[in-house]
Amino acid sequence: MDAKKNSILIVDDSSLNIIALSNILKDQYQLFVEKDGASCVATARKHQPDLILLDIIMPGMSGFDVISELKGNNVTCDIPIIFITGLNNTADEEKGFLLGAADYINKPFSPSVVKLRVKNQIQIVNQIRLIHNISITDELTGIGNRRFFYAQLEQEWQRALRHRASLAFMMMDIDRFKPYNDTYGHLQGDKALKVVAETIKNSLSRAIDKCARWGGEEFAVILPDTDLKGAREVAERMRSSVEKLSIPLDDKTNTCVTISTGIQCIVPTHDEEYNLKNFVSDADMALYHAKELGRNRSCATEDIPRR
Repeated sequence: MDAKKNSILIVDDSSLNIIALSNILKDQYQLFVEKDGASCVATARKHQPDLILLDIIMPGMSGFDVISELKGNNVTCDIPIIFITGLNNTADEEKGFLLGAADYINKPFSPSVVKLRVKNQIQIVNQIRLIHNISITDELTGIGNRRFFYAQLEQEWQRALRHRASLAFMMMDIDRFKPYNDTYGHLQGDKALKVVAETIKNSLSRAIDKCARWGGEEFAVILPDTDLKGAREVAERMRSSVEKLSIPLDDKTNTCVTISTGIQCIVPTHDEEYNLKNFVSDADMALYHAKELGRNRSCATEDIPRR
């Protein structure tokens, strides 16, 4: 299966229509097929296709019922839907558009019309996706930017609140990066930032773990459902991996580029005196403590001596 193909869910109670549409589209798209409304809703939630081709007249749930269900769910509300139907009166077409349909294709359908209308919707989907990716991606390193990351952090904070789950947050900084830039220049410094960012990203083993460039030579990581022991293990894996890159810090010593990390890990509560801003600030203080202790290490807020 070509992972680069856009995906389409075809929903029709007629096997002949499904076969015909599949033959028209199978060479260009990844296809899912269903024969009733309930199965359509389940498959759309599971696979989140890029486009749905939906019959209106079906047993049980009609296409109008299905689109109402899909548009009312946060997971599926943005999936464009093209109705493929034998209904050709203005009232039905108007109803479909009011419910959120992107387009109509009338039966009996022409293969060329199906291809063109599907292509138009897929192009729109891909353009929106490209714009979204640009807006959340750090241009230099290719990982998430600070805006993206903070939105993810807020989302995970709220989820941890609901489920009373542990949430770990880490801030890391490339040690002595200014001397590196002074020695090798900013172009080489940019290359080092890219390599370190990729190393941090590759050190994360779960899809739910997120990393981003916080700014300058600083990076940040979210680890949902992770206790302090687990966060320390991830931080050490990152530190060790960056050190093993053996990027020389300067021409005069044998030292290499390293990172320092600050860790904060809690089970969030509804305490108004401790919020997300405090959570981030505590990780930053732990990072500062790691720097004070000599760099190339990680420290948690628990490691900071009480004054």
